[in-house]
Amino acid sequence: MPVNYTVRAEIVDIRSDYPKKEDIFLVDTNVWYWQTYTNAGRYSRLYQTTDYPSYIGNVIAADSLLLYCGLSLAELAHNIEQTERQIFSQAIRPKEYRHNFTTERAKFVAEVQAAWSQVISTAVCTDIIVNEDTSNAALTRFQTQSLDGYDLLILEAMDKAGVTQIITDDGDYVTVPGIKVFTANTGAIAAATSQGKLLIR
Repeated sequence: MPVNYTVRAEIVDIRSDYPKKEDIFLVDTNVWYWQTYTNAGRYSRLYQTTDYPSYIGNVIAADSLLLYCGLSLAELAHNIEQTERQIFSQAIRPKEYRHNFTTERAKFVAEVQAAWSQVISTAVCTDIIVNEDTSNAALTRFQTQSLDGYDLLILEAMDKAGVTQIITDDGDYVTVPGIKVFTANTGAIAAATSQGKLLIR
């Protein structure tokens, strides 16, 4: 069933956009996954492993500023561990994989370290302190915007840094007013087009 996005953000199709030197982008975890993880193509769609790395390359060539949020480490590590476990055996549960197969654990830890090393050498960290105020702000946002817990905190990091542009494949971000979502997600782009929210720069 297609997702019925209510588009409140401005949407930019990265397949036809050219980054500008003055652009500042926060990069979502899913994009870091496809950009930095060696086995990212195993369970991803072709456009995810081609369009996003290509756009990141264009951003770097334009000398635009890329940002990452430290919170992405948790999500990136989880996603890499999950993929490595599936490659090793889909019959093994996460806790078994983590504790009973030390050689495999060392392999996925090395993958996470290598991926994160690429993130921190490519982008600048935008800090966020997850305290009561941040949690309350995220919870307030949760009532009106269809996002998961990681995304709520990523948006708080964007707010704190004064950043309004995010590169992501996650269509949930299109529900957030006041930001620009740079994406190759065809469902999000189609919804933005039909609702007059597609931005051509």
